Amino acid sequence: MAFYVGNSQDIVSENITERIGQMRLLPLDTAQVNQMRRLGFSLMEKDKNLSRRLLEEALDKSLKVKEPESIIDCYRLLGIWYANYGDNGRAMLHYQLSYKVAEKNKKLNLMAGVLYNMGNVQYWRSRYDSCIYYYQQAQRLYETPGFIKNAGITQNQYDRRTSELYQNIATVFGTLSNFRKAHEYMDKAIAIAQKYDSRAARENLAFFQQEKAGLYDDSGETEKALRLRLSYLPGIESAQFDRPLENAYVNIATEYLELKKTDSAVFYADKHAALAQKLNEPEYTASADFLQAKIAYQNKNYRKAEIYIEKAKSYYENVEDLFGKNKFYGLIKDIAFANGHYRDAFLYAQKYDETKDSLQTGKQAIEFMEREMRYETEKKETQIKLQEAEIKQKKLFNYIFTGCTLGLILILVLLYRNHRHRQKIQKAKIEELELGKQLAATEAILKGEEQERSRLAKDLHDGLGGMLSGIKLQLGAMKGNLILTEENGALFNNALNKLDQSISEMRRVAHNMMPEALIQLGLEQALQDYCSSISASGTFTVNTEFYGLGQRLSAATEVTVYRIIQELVNNAVKHSSAKSILVQVLRRDQWLSITVEDNGRGFDVAHWQEKPTAGLQNIESRVHYLGGNMDIKSAPGKGTSVYIECKSEHNG
Repeated sequence: MAFYVGNSQDIVSENITERIGQMRLLPLDTAQVNQMRRLGFSLMEKDKNLSRRLLEEALDKSLKVKEPESIIDCYRLLGIWYANYGDNGRAMLHYQLSYKVAEKNKKLNLMAGVLYNMGNVQYWRSRYDSCIYYYQQAQRLYETPGFIKNAGITQNQYDRRTSELYQNIATVFGTLSNFRKAHEYMDKAIAIAQKYDSRAARENLAFFQQEKAGLYDDSGETEKALRLRLSYLPGIESAQFDRPLENAYVNIATEYLELKKTDSAVFYADKHAALAQKLNEPEYTASADFLQAKIAYQNKNYRKAEIYIEKAKSYYENVEDLFGKNKFYGLIKDIAFANGHYRDAFLYAQKYDETKDSLQTGKQAIEFMEREMRYETEKKETQIKLQEAEIKQKKLFNYIFTGCTLGLILILVLLYRNHRHRQKIQKAKIEELELGKQLAATEAILKGEEQERSRLAKDLHDGLGGMLSGIKLQLGAMKGNLILTEENGALFNNALNKLDQSISEMRRVAHNMMPEALIQLGLEQALQDYCSSISASGTFTVNTEFYGLGQRLSAATEVTVYRIIQELVNNAVKHSSAKSILVQVLRRDQWLSITVEDNGRGFDVAHWQEKPTAGLQNIESRVHYLGGNMDIKSAPGKGTSVYIECKSEHNG
């Protein structure tokens, strides 16, 4: 949440006491009042007591001068002072006094600003319904026809204020889990930010986009949030917006972790740690250590998790953010317990419960829960009294019957589990043998297929290509020795052009069957050349990300990975109607991961699983050859994401 400050600005003075004395010698008029309130506001973070005395003195003088704008601003600045130092009751009182004077004098700009400030205070007090009311009253004023002219501000200033207001409204609706309204207002903020191309506007846009992705994550749509963040990430990285980039890295890593894609989570967590080290601010450093601890804990590396969480401890134990503190205590208690530090785990669990209790959403929720508990208690007491006599009569019978039933069930369950276990062992052995045969057959087919492709490509290039080039040279030589009519000369030239096109097409086909760059320069360069050729058409934009491919894989693996990505990109080009395609290949330690995403029309994955296409079946066979798994996420109108992950023992 941000304060609406208006035209107040900092005034730096080497000798504050002398400056105040000089102000008091000035005639009592608007100029004296304005100087005093501006000085009081500028001292708010430096000397809170002197700041308040100056603002109160400026208010007294403005009431004597009777200049409306000065009175409005003095009340409002005092409201900001009290809100800044935690006295929300007095803050609301001064905001209300400021609003009354602004309303009486029809100062729409100042009325909207005060309503915005009042909404902030109600948000901090967890009074979200009241917060929404004040924000939407401010929105109503901002959207009044002629507001910009009445307020005397520029279109740029107007757009900045309204976009921040819409973002705040979206945050409150998100807190209340009304995600439809939250997205509605966040889209408004994004639309305004997209109107401007300045660095500040683009950085603001990046912040709004991350907030929108956060709404998807809060509503349980983690995969959608992740796709959105990844689509915005290249722009944020190229612009080097450090703080939105920090936010993006930590959330992408966290969301990959939630989806159990540890390799990708570690990749972005490392990027976040490097950026946090560059920014060198306690908040970001602690966030990086917390994220590393969380990943280590999920990977059951409890000692490593303990090292990182201890690094973050001093920051989180002293931070005022209860939500962050609660997350910290929740993780550190689990890590302490996993490492056998049970006494520490118990103490951290107590602190976790204390911070959790402090996060209750206000008096209204507490009263509602109390009423519900009283009702449920009375209801249970009545039921107990009615059933007590019947329970006493049937107690012995129930014990005997229950014991016999449980014994019989236990015996049946054990017999059934034993039978199922034997079946599973037998089935697993059969499946293992069948899988071995299938992999051997697939390997033979793929190797034969690639050898045949290589042979055909060589025959086309060296044999047919050489013959066609020889024919072209002979025809060119004949042209100089023949006397042709103009019409026959044109036909002869056209034949030569067709021959050139045939040679080019033959070379293209030979290159697709076995790219020279793949053999000579390796997988990364071959994929880059292929994706660049797709982008060169101008119809599609293919973005690429490669990491860890400096050391070459085995020839068979490189060809297989190339064919997988070639087939996936061809599918996107032919069927998706997409404008943008992302190709990502990451190799880290023992893992190789492939991601191909597009923003096209998507398809029904359930329908594909029932009736798989030949192309996707071909991709699946190559993935199984690599000993990997493939995960396809898609829906009509929402693009397609294919994620493939395999171990290094299968990729050379």
